[in-house]
Amino acid sequence: MPHLPQSGDILPSEITPEAVYLNRRQLIAAGAGLAAAGLLPTAQAAGELAAKPSRYNVGGEEKNSLEQITHYNNYYEFGTDKDDPAKNVGTLKTRPWTVRVEGACEKPQTFDIDKLLKLVPLEERLYRLRCVEAWSMVIPWIGFPLSELLKQVAPTSKAKYVEFTSLADKSQMPGLLAGVLDWPYTEGLRIDEAMHPLAIMAVGLYGKVLPNQNGAPIRLVVPWKYGFKSAKSIVKIRLLETQPATAWNKAAPNEYGFYSNVNPEVDHPRWSQATERRIGEFLRRKTLPFNGYGNEVAGLYKGMDLKKFY
Repeated sequence: MPHLPQSGDILPSEITPEAVYLNRRQLIAAGAGLAAAGLLPTAQAAGELAAKPSRYNVGGEEKNSLEQITHYNNYYEFGTDKDDPAKNVGTLKTRPWTVRVEGACEKPQTFDIDKLLKLVPLEERLYRLRCVEAWSMVIPWIGFPLSELLKQVAPTSKAKYVEFTSLADKSQMPGLLAGVLDWPYTEGLRIDEAMHPLAIMAVGLYGKVLPNQNGAPIRLVVPWKYGFKSAKSIVKIRLLETQPATAWNKAAPNEYGFYSNVNPEVDHPRWSQATERRIGEFLRRKTLPFNGYGNEVAGLYKGMDLKKFY
């Protein structure tokens, strides 16, 4: 089973390739083109995000292209078709932006997004993304460990779970009018999952600020779980003593469990999860338990029945 390099084991192939580094100006031009098409805010398009390489990278897998990553998305606040977000996100305003962190903690705070980014060093992490609809991608996220944000507010012993709430603004998000879910979008993790070093808050990808359709300006990424667990455009985080209700679990509890770990042995009621289609590939591939991150996270669920707690 593929696994992540351990501490101090950074492969040369995981560092930004020389050709990409030398073509930095071309990347900037590409960002400007996205802005012109309404896919990135113009003020953000020319800027790059400085990020150090991470030891938590997928090895030996090819990245999906920027075009694929930004044009095949689930973001129901902007429409239910895969190309709707790219077409409709021009209305999303990502500045000013704050994230409120409260609940079972000693130092509840409201973080301005730009000030927050000065508190934590950014890393580039090449992660698999596995969607519950049985498609997948490999994405070069830029972000920081969620644990670093939670440490800022000093969780108490009562903090057993973490709830994430996304922006819900009908003036910016046309998909809210459809009533597909009980808005705002909410998701949750156990506190030990949230503090795991693989769980990150992403603020960019491919060396750029996060495109609107990918959850700008800040989103959760939990790579061993199905993609819907990774809430987008987060505005509030609460530390809780009890398990929070989550958007898809409320909408269809028989299809979307709270844990939502990638498990090829637990089928979705309407399709198999045993295989997946990597976007850009013709043939299907076998789905890996925990999306290939079992060596790192399986211990979190020791003794649990992962068919019952799906």
